[in-house]
Amino acid sequence: MVQGPSSHPAVPTRAQGAPVDRYAAAGVDTHAGDTAVELMKRSVAATHGPQVLGGVGGFAGLWDASALTRYTRPILATSTDGVGTKIAIAQALDKHDTIGQDLVGMVVDDIVVVGAAPLFMTDYIACGRVVPERIAAIVDGIARACAGARTALVGGETAEHPDLIAPDDYDVAGAAVGVVEADRLLGADRVREGDVVLALASSGLHSNGYSLVRRIIRDAGLRYDTRVADYGTSLGEALLEPTRLYTADLLDVLDGPDGGAVHALGHVTGGGLAANLARVLPPGARVDLDRSTWTPTPVFTVLADLGGFPLADVEGAWNLGIGMFAVVDASAAGRIAGSLDAAGIRTWQVGVVERGLADDSYVQGAKGVEGGAVRLVGAYAG
Repeated sequence: MVQGPSSHPAVPTRAQGAPVDRYAAAGVDTHAGDTAVELMKRSVAATHGPQVLGGVGGFAGLWDASALTRYTRPILATSTDGVGTKIAIAQALDKHDTIGQDLVGMVVDDIVVVGAAPLFMTDYIACGRVVPERIAAIVDGIARACAGARTALVGGETAEHPDLIAPDDYDVAGAAVGVVEADRLLGADRVREGDVVLALASSGLHSNGYSLVRRIIRDAGLRYDTRVADYGTSLGEALLEPTRLYTADLLDVLDGPDGGAVHALGHVTGGGLAANLARVLPPGARVDLDRSTWTPTPVFTVLADLGGFPLADVEGAWNLGIGMFAVVDASAAGRIAGSLDAAGIRTWQVGVVERGLADDSYVQGAKGVEGGAVRLVGAYAG
């Protein structure tokens, strides 16, 4: 599974007459990578069901697609993403066991937006120097999150780039493939006037807006190990809270009696609240998101206070407590919210879809999509 060249900064010693490992002498030690694979094999294998063939370590991950024959018209969905500069905080704290969940959340929760169930995922870790225990911790986090999202981790790569990446730096990325029956594909074409917009609570910052977060912390002269009373933890621990995974619980709703009442989903990632809802609404639809329906959690209010700005200034950067939107038929909104609440995701009504012209106070479409119009109104609940 996850393996490619690895490095170590020291030139290896050798017994008299033994060949010199020229790759290791150049800064790439493949033995460290092999050790990392051995450490991660068990957690990766735990995500494998009968559809996964070949196990860990092959050149390609194999997934038996005969399961798709039960679909009338299977539509494949794919997504790729990374974690961004949240990794800098994990590196600063030397804590690497949660960043994998952030990666999985960024990828599979994009796939479920169209109603698809993720089938399998691959990862890519680029680093300056392979530290087997660190790589294994990252991959273990990826694997545990894949299991939680009911998807298989079928392969990946760890690449070491001496002289290009600092020895203790790394970056992670991943991609996944999912499937949905064509007539169950979610999207703007299903949204109707009068539909209710439900907000699904986030676990914290998730994996967006961390360049601003790190600037605030730096300008305030704070350390990540500083205890923050409002957080009940250190600053760093609060900032590393992993991204909530919505996929499994949303698929349970979609497969349940009210699944047909779910018309669209919007994953709140880069671009913030209004933009990520606007892109899953049809042109001509508009929504006023009522700030008074929720109170942003302390991780947001403390950072805004430190930065000296109101929360409204970062509605396009941070999720402010909402990680996903669900646009649903009004008649089923209460039951769907109840199901998600019972699954541990606080869910509430935050708006209603209307028809009509939108003025410049609305965000209209996003990411190249000619979508609907969304704005935030009112004041946040105290």
